[in-house]
Amino acid sequence: MSLTPIYWLLGAYFALIAARAWRDRSRTSRWARTGFFAVLALLCLAGDWLPPALAGVGVLALALIAGFGLPVMSAIAPAASGASGRPRLLAPVLAIPASTIVLTLSLPLLKVDGQALFAGSAPALFGLTIACLLALVLALAVTREGPMVALARGGDLLEAIGWAVLLPLLLAVLGTLFAKAGVGDALAQAIGAVVPLDVRWVAILAYGLGMALLTMAMGNAFAAFPVIAGGIGLPFLVQVHGADPAPLAAIGMLSGYCGTLMTPMAANFNLVPVALLDLKDRNAVIRAQVPTAIPLLGANLILLGVLCFR
Repeated sequence: MSLTPIYWLLGAYFALIAARAWRDRSRTSRWARTGFFAVLALLCLAGDWLPPALAGVGVLALALIAGFGLPVMSAIAPAASGASGRPRLLAPVLAIPASTIVLTLSLPLLKVDGQALFAGSAPALFGLTIACLLALVLALAVTREGPMVALARGGDLLEAIGWAVLLPLLLAVLGTLFAKAGVGDALAQAIGAVVPLDVRWVAILAYGLGMALLTMAMGNAFAAFPVIAGGIGLPFLVQVHGADPAPLAAIGMLSGYCGTLMTPMAANFNLVPVALLDLKDRNAVIRAQVPTAIPLLGANLILLGVLCFR
């Protein structure tokens, strides 16, 4: 099964937010907020049928709007639910990862005429989508609110996040483009000219620290991974030193996440909470995370040396 139903679901929700933004004349940047979510809705709903050039124009329009810092990130008012503060509110949150794991493992078993209904990455993505819908139903039951309240609060949150909502998607695409352009090979040559990558522990340090530093520069471990893995991980650690690719990839991503904790470039993680909570210190989240990120990165470097060469 293709991912098209998921994109239709996303597109319908973005269209709803665009309509809300158009009707709300009390807030600033009404045209920008409406246009931003309307273009997102169009790309999700009709992306399979749009000419590539027209879809590219849509992406450029999104980049142009976001380039002006629109929609502006803003604080969000706390919910006024009667269930506020109760531990059972955590149930919908915890239901998402639990349901996603169960569905990711079970959906590949579904077959039609002997053919798997879900293949490739589809089980995980459909599992996450279904888990979110189940969590929504559970949240409505816990809070005793109606579906329109959930849609409205979700729209408020997305509008408060603003342009940063696009960052994970765009940075992941940027990493793929960098990998195809050979940036990883060029980076490996530059690092190899300075340090001996044919020495195992040097290659481990270059891989782990490279993931963290490039993630800090690009803002997302998904963007850094194809560059560092393609330039250092596979050619040196796997092919030269015989590292196990599975733990190498997993710990490499964890090393990248350490960089995510320490950079304002990861705006969706480190700047959006500042805006949503209306904190005075723009770097408050990063300051709180650095004491965790540095020892965690050191532990990842040790695990790379221990678990990848057993």
